[in-house]
Amino acid sequence: MPLPKAPKQRASRLDVSSYANDLSPTPLNEPPATPPPVAAAAEVVQLPTPVARAAGGASATQAKTAKPSKPATAPKAASGTRSRKPTGPTKLFVLDTNVLMHDPMCIFRFEEHDVFLPMITLEELDGHKKGMTEVARNVRQVSRDLDTLAASLEGAGVEEMVKGLPLGSTGHREALGRLFFQTTPINATLPQALPQGKADNQILAVVQSLKDQQPGREVVLVSKDINMRIKARALGLPAEDYRNDKALEDSDLLYTGVQALPADFWERHGKTMESWQQGGTTFYRISGPLVPSLLINQLVYLEAPGATPLYAKVTEITGKSAVLKTLKDYGHQKHAVWGVAARNREQNFALNLLMDPECDFVTLTGTAGTGKTLMTLAAGLSQVLDERRYTEIIVTRVTVPVGEDIGFLPGTEEEKMSPWMGALDDNLEVLARGDSGAGEWGRAATNDLVRSKIKIKSLNFMRGRTFLNKYLIIDEAQNLTPKQMKTLVTRAGPGTKIVCLGNLAQIDTPYLTEGSSGLTFAVDRFKGWAHSGHVTLARGERSRLADFASEVL
Repeated sequence: MPLPKAPKQRASRLDVSSYANDLSPTPLNEPPATPPPVAAAAEVVQLPTPVARAAGGASATQAKTAKPSKPATAPKAASGTRSRKPTGPTKLFVLDTNVLMHDPMCIFRFEEHDVFLPMITLEELDGHKKGMTEVARNVRQVSRDLDTLAASLEGAGVEEMVKGLPLGSTGHREALGRLFFQTTPINATLPQALPQGKADNQILAVVQSLKDQQPGREVVLVSKDINMRIKARALGLPAEDYRNDKALEDSDLLYTGVQALPADFWERHGKTMESWQQGGTTFYRISGPLVPSLLINQLVYLEAPGATPLYAKVTEITGKSAVLKTLKDYGHQKHAVWGVAARNREQNFALNLLMDPECDFVTLTGTAGTGKTLMTLAAGLSQVLDERRYTEIIVTRVTVPVGEDIGFLPGTEEEKMSPWMGALDDNLEVLARGDSGAGEWGRAATNDLVRSKIKIKSLNFMRGRTFLNKYLIIDEAQNLTPKQMKTLVTRAGPGTKIVCLGNLAQIDTPYLTEGSSGLTFAVDRFKGWAHSGHVTLARGERSRLADFASEVL
């Protein structure tokens, strides 16, 4: 057996500092002594932790000299604390009652800052705990969380309550602050014009007193009441809105689902582009600076004068490359869906998503008259009656009146919901009008068949249901809360497609905004998922009168 080749490079030398202080040679006949680096290594690992780093100057010097690599971060990762450190002094947030009613988990969402609850807040919570409304459920959950925090006290003395309750003791590790209760009467001087017996004014007095007691600390009032915040600012007290319930600060930042390609798209991406055809559809694999800004199922277009427009959908993103799939032109009459053809670019995108069997969740937003309900119904009827992809269409919506309520309605569930489904009847009339060659009897038979495949359901009876192979339409989804939206979307069983329609500019619920609507949450959370799509329809196709009214009124 030949000998191995001699090494061509010199081996790296060992660092002397890695060994023990005793560097004398060991006699040949004696066994080597037990080296002491075990204790030294353990000492080196423990020194760089946050506790040892803050212990003193000598420990910090030792840790800097040793320079441990990976073992030093292990104790920090095992501790379960957040990596982000507070950048400044912690604040004290005084919570109004409406914040607790709005979000029962709000006391755990202030990160490293402390939370203060006035006694009048607890009194108001006690007055709203009865009932089956969502507010009553939130109040009861808040009471249970406060009871769990108070149970962590060793005794019943006021001294422990004054020190504050650690919010992270119940398993909420993101909450690093403490919870303080009002344990003593607070006397603060407020203007005489403010009645002392009102709950809002008592909370303002608490904020004023805490500000006087802790001059070096920022005390902030958190309230969902606009008038409450205005009064606080008039008194020179800092006040903020509770923004944790908002998916977006500005509705203009909402994901539109559509992106325009740059004019030099072919010049910048043509050199490295791959193209192929499969099943009559053209695919493009691109790589370049545009890829990081794309999302799965995002719709892109390129319209240049004198050139063939490109309408495509992002189907795959792997690393620095993305695959674009050309779309079907539903604007042509031969590709009309149940007699409905797309009149603009956004409608063509919407019909592609509605007719895609791989897209399980579709959201369509836009102003009145953009064709949301008409296209959704046409796509549903085509896939239920023609393609037999779904068994029936289920339509539901929130029953929020625009004007005064007209009282209780008689009849069955569908009869009670029929006044709210006027939009459905109007669009069915448009869809049935296209079959003019069948005669009166043929149109009547078609209407009966269509009506038999459409079921109208109420939101009140959705809990516990499971829809199998259904085409579910949620109309006026902008009036849903995030919890209601979650309840409806989780009803979907195998083979079910859910379509959410809404106009974020026309929210009829007084407690929802464009940023806190359930439709906004759904659009923001589902973007980039391989089986969902979103399109914001911008152009109205109702009439010139409706277009002009939406602009000037």
